[in-house]
Amino acid sequence: MKQVLTILAIVAVVGSAVGMGYYFYKNNDEPTEKYATVKPEMSDVFKKTVATGSIMPKKEITIKPQVSGILDKLYIEPGQKVKKGQLLAKIQVIPDMSSLSNAESQLRRAKITLENADKELKRQQRLYEQGVISSQEFQTFKREFDLAKENVESGKENLKIIKEGTASDAGASTTLVRSTVDGMVLDTPFKEGSQVIMSNNFNEGSTIATIADMGEMIFEGKVDESEVGKLQKGMPLKLKVGAIDGVEFNANLNYISPKGITEEGAIKFDVKANVALIDSVFLRAGYSANADIVLDKRLNVLTVEESNVTFNNDSTFVEVKIGEDKFEKRLLKTGLSDGINIEVLSGITKDDEIKKL
Repeated sequence: MKQVLTILAIVAVVGSAVGMGYYFYKNNDEPTEKYATVKPEMSDVFKKTVATGSIMPKKEITIKPQVSGILDKLYIEPGQKVKKGQLLAKIQVIPDMSSLSNAESQLRRAKITLENADKELKRQQRLYEQGVISSQEFQTFKREFDLAKENVESGKENLKIIKEGTASDAGASTTLVRSTVDGMVLDTPFKEGSQVIMSNNFNEGSTIATIADMGEMIFEGKVDESEVGKLQKGMPLKLKVGAIDGVEFNANLNYISPKGITEEGAIKFDVKANVALIDSVFLRAGYSANADIVLDKRLNVLTVEESNVTFNNDSTFVEVKIGEDKFEKRLLKTGLSDGINIEVLSGITKDDEIKKL
């Protein structure tokens, strides 16, 4: 019995030893870890900044009445195209009582003066025909009569202007509001029946219509102070309009504000750019837009993905494959980066394989 137990114990020990040996053999026989690699590529690198803003007409004006009163007729609506001199609206004048009273009083005095001048002229004409006075004396009275007659006509026109806003020439009526430019009506803030006031030294006046040339549009946006020093007039922009999918507009930077403003705790500078319109796409005033501004670029240069680059203080490294699953760190000299790809100036070639991190 003891002999049997001894044999079983020996078999168990030998079996355990064989099992452990097989286990270690299998572990050592597993392949070493494999790493994916990528090769550098020849591509373009652009460094950009983004300006947020909106699309606005380059030329936009407001039309205001020449007299105060009630907006009697409005002949236009937003979206309508108008020509210079086209009638936009008609104002019904509400006369000022003080001015009206003064004008009526002035006209009455002018009529009295005319009646007296008429009587005197007739009397002097009889004396002139009898040879009592000279022609020169008669012409003096004739001139006084003509002046008195002119004052009456002037008083009538002045009274009519105060009452109706117009004199004898209907084409020059101050109650008729006309367009001063060609363009499209963007807005008509007041409706018929509204009270409007003329522009003066104390008030900018009521806006009857806003008119703009929609054939010339500009982008108005803002850029951060950290980027404004890199901008120059004439730089190309790519505009993406939020309301229009899949279309990019070209633009050229033509204005950079010399003074920044504080906005949400940061200093921003205004920029403007002329937009190259596309015939098949209608740009509406006020569309929000983002502008990509190219600050610097490198064309057809050797690049690697920045995610595969190791940065250590001022040094830049990549791991280059030198054999089967063997890599070595190699120092790079880099250039421009767009945040995804980075330009390689020296350290590797386009045939090297780089470990993908």
